[in-house]
Amino acid sequence: MISLKPSTLTGLLGLLMLLVSLTVGADAGPAPPDRVVWDRTPIRVVLPVGEERLVHFPSAQVRVGVPESLPLRTLSVDGTVYWLAHEPFETTRVIIKGLDEDGGHYLIDLVAREDGPEAPLEIMRRGERAPSAPATPEEPHQNLDYVALTRFAAQQMYAPERLRPDPRQVIRAPVNTDPLPLLRGAGVEARPLIAWRHGGLHITVVRLQNTTGQAVTLDPRDLRGDWLAATFQHARLLPQGDEADTTAVYLISQRAFDESLGGLR
Repeated sequence: MISLKPSTLTGLLGLLMLLVSLTVGADAGPAPPDRVVWDRTPIRVVLPVGEERLVHFPSAQVRVGVPESLPLRTLSVDGTVYWLAHEPFETTRVIIKGLDEDGGHYLIDLVAREDGPEAPLEIMRRGERAPSAPATPEEPHQNLDYVALTRFAAQQMYAPERLRPDPRQVIRAPVNTDPLPLLRGAGVEARPLIAWRHGGLHITVVRLQNTTGQAVTLDPRDLRGDWLAATFQHARLLPQGDEADTTAVYLISQRAFDESLGGLR
């Protein structure tokens, strides 16, 4: 894991003093699917190499058009496509045709990576509502909200081990840790550090470092990608080389980090 500079760690630990303790219950069983609305914009789907990933479509039956050259096994059953990538491959656009009365076509940008997400993906038509998961005796607590998930991530990253909450229901998720230009118009290097999944939400911790000789003010509106919430540890980065040139941002999304980037990688 990439370490932050001493002054940054001091600020992070100071934040932890303000965080209330977080109780996480027992394992709630299989995770619900990620969800995305089809709005005629191609949907990016990252496949984990060697692991099957399910993609549910709104149509009861679909026809899948996949190039034969892809190292990919494709099965389609009752509106669900079962994809298994045998090796990594770059982004390839495929067309899915709905065969029911509503019909329609769906454009999917497929890419396979060793660290791809395994959670199922549910594609919904605009105006559809996701089904609510009923409470069970094994799951008496409510799902964690954005604030609680951000607290959880901060505690997992920087709190002493004895103060970290039990992560059995917040599941570690794979994430590509290569740097990327996450912020528009700023000389800031972004490098994902770690990610978790809880219910239908993902939270990713990204390290931000100023690569310029000027101070940079961080603005969530400059973030590329599709995020439900973004929390900067500090709102300003000092010039490169200063102890305060580095901070972290906590990003919450409905889909895995790489899929929420919208093809930025």
